[in-house]
Amino acid sequence: MPANRTEQVLARLADLTPRKIVAELDRYIVGQGDAKKAVAIALRNRWRRQRAPEGIREEIAPNNIILIGPTGVGKTEIARRLAKFTGAPFIKVEASKFTEVGYVGRDVEGMVRDLVESAIDMVRHEREHDVEDLANDKVDERVLDLLLPPPAEPPASAPNDSAPSVFVVSASGGVTQEHEQARERHKRTRDKLKQLLLDGQLEQREVEIEVAASSAAGFDFAQQGGTPEGMGNFAEMLEQFLPKRKKKRTVTVADARRILLDEEFDKLINHDDVVGDALDRVEKLGIIFLDEIDKIAGGKSEMGGPDVSREGVQRDLLPIVEGSNVQTKYGMVKTDHVLFIAAGAFHVSKPSDLIPELQGRFPIRVELKPLTEADFVRIMTEPENALTKQYAALIAADGAELSFTDDGIAEIARTAAMVNARMENIGARRLHTVMTTLLEEVLYDLPERGTDPVKIDAKVVRERLKAISEDEDLRKYIL
Repeated sequence: MPANRTEQVLARLADLTPRKIVAELDRYIVGQGDAKKAVAIALRNRWRRQRAPEGIREEIAPNNIILIGPTGVGKTEIARRLAKFTGAPFIKVEASKFTEVGYVGRDVEGMVRDLVESAIDMVRHEREHDVEDLANDKVDERVLDLLLPPPAEPPASAPNDSAPSVFVVSASGGVTQEHEQARERHKRTRDKLKQLLLDGQLEQREVEIEVAASSAAGFDFAQQGGTPEGMGNFAEMLEQFLPKRKKKRTVTVADARRILLDEEFDKLINHDDVVGDALDRVEKLGIIFLDEIDKIAGGKSEMGGPDVSREGVQRDLLPIVEGSNVQTKYGMVKTDHVLFIAAGAFHVSKPSDLIPELQGRFPIRVELKPLTEADFVRIMTEPENALTKQYAALIAADGAELSFTDDGIAEIARTAAMVNARMENIGARRLHTVMTTLLEEVLYDLPERGTDPVKIDAKVVRERLKAISEDEDLRKYIL
């Protein structure tokens, strides 16, 4: 079953040719064609490997990539969008968060465990979607039972019991037993309640349900920050040996529906099947985006020895990228065919500062270009999630209409590029700070200012940003 599910995901990838992948990325990311091509080819190679002959398939290693470029040029966005439309298990981790094995902190194997958890969530969501209609039907029946408990069955009479049965004569002359008539009344009332429930008229009515009691306070230590890795798994293992406790709660029908839906999903979905499918997808399709890899480059400390937080992390990272078995609470995971996409600005260090063995495991290096003023204009107009469209949607929620003229957009782009040149270059993120400052008064005055259209042109941009852009000290804090 897991293999069939993974094959379905691979079948979806069959339609994603490299050109289609780049076209999809173009909808949200401006420029950086070299980086888009590199990740598109790497993704397509996942599908090509699965179609290779059995004898050579295991020998084909993924083409891991290093994206090199300043902050705010689209490194993270490329990887995030890539994972969204491929359906592959994906996580983003920061290399600077890991420490060498034996020191307090997270070891690098934690990223593989996180990838497994992400894959399990993904597969479970798919299974929930498959059985959602059936689960909702079962939840409706359980909610009706809470609102209108079924009538009590008459006590079973002994064979020699001579107690007379009670019969009821209807107006039409029909004769029925009393308990049968009670069942008919209950059915008619239940049908009326069901219609009200489906119409959403009973969502605020309160019912009493049994829910699982929360874990003992003694296990909460595993969820607190700073605890050693793996303690959460240890607490879960202990809880499995304890009896499941129930407690009664009074909740609204809307809350009861949510609680009961989770219970029905647990009954309808085979957890072992979900885990098996997730592990299969991680090994064949998993993607780990390793951000800030430049922060672990440069391996020698001032004392001349290896730096714990740099070279030690690189040494620990090497076997995972090369391919090894990582123990998770769901079983062993092979990382031989997990795709690693690393990214870093490399302002202080350079890729050659990584240990040679790790450099060899990232054979593809792509340099992303810094964004220009012309790129800022495109970023504000072309993508489907452009900032101008986002702010227009926010202001439309208050009934007003926001529009930008071409010269207004050009002036915003010029201001962002100028501030990046004078101060720290943070790429496209500068547009967020400029736009927030530009529209601050408009967003504050709504909805009291009414529904008059808001038009942003070059004159408005210059007036609202002039004092800030010219004041060096103030610009440090606002832009």
